[in-house]
Amino acid sequence: MEKIDLYKLHKADYIQPKEPVLIKIPTAHYLKIDGTGAPGSTTFDAAVMALYAMAYTIKMTRKKHGKGDYVICKLEARYWSPTEQCLSEIDKSQWQWQLMIRTPSIVAVSDLTQAADALAAKGKTPSVHQVKMNEFEFSNCVQMLHVGAYEDEHYTIKKMLDFANKKNLTAKREHCEVYISDPRRVPAERLKTILRMPVS
Repeated sequence: MEKIDLYKLHKADYIQPKEPVLIKIPTAHYLKIDGTGAPGSTTFDAAVMALYAMAYTIKMTRKKHGKGDYVICKLEARYWSPTEQCLSEIDKSQWQWQLMIRTPSIVAVSDLTQAADALAAKGKTPSVHQVKMNEFEFSNCVQMLHVGAYEDEHYTIKKMLDFANKKNLTAKREHCEVYISDPRRVPAERLKTILRMPVS
């Protein structure tokens, strides 16, 4: 059975333009975990660990039982404000987020439950029970590649907002980041992150 690679199969959803472009991203299947707080905080990092633990446990368990194999997709994170303010106008400790890993639709809720129970039995982070599965549609988005430190993303977001305004599009008070680079291995100035902003 051929190994599924969703990132390659849906490469049109993960284009990395150097200038803003308008794209439409259809409904996709995700493992996800929700939370509040600054990226890089203890809560955030625990959620990332729980999400990856679940993703790899589900993958390896299915492979072991002859249910096929697939590549674990890139980590994605949606950020939004709980108020009418833009994210840049509020303290990061108030940011709301949803961490996501795109997953084949063949993965079932029973796979999720089994993985969470197995990890809990091993004494892993209790956050694994907060990982859920759902479908999500980004629909129409402005997308652009950001190269550099996460702290400098506001420059790229400003370009995306200007592009949306020129197209008479209304940007929602949220954005998504798709992490192409591993910050543990790549210097901050060379990090690659796809920024995605839903618009209407």
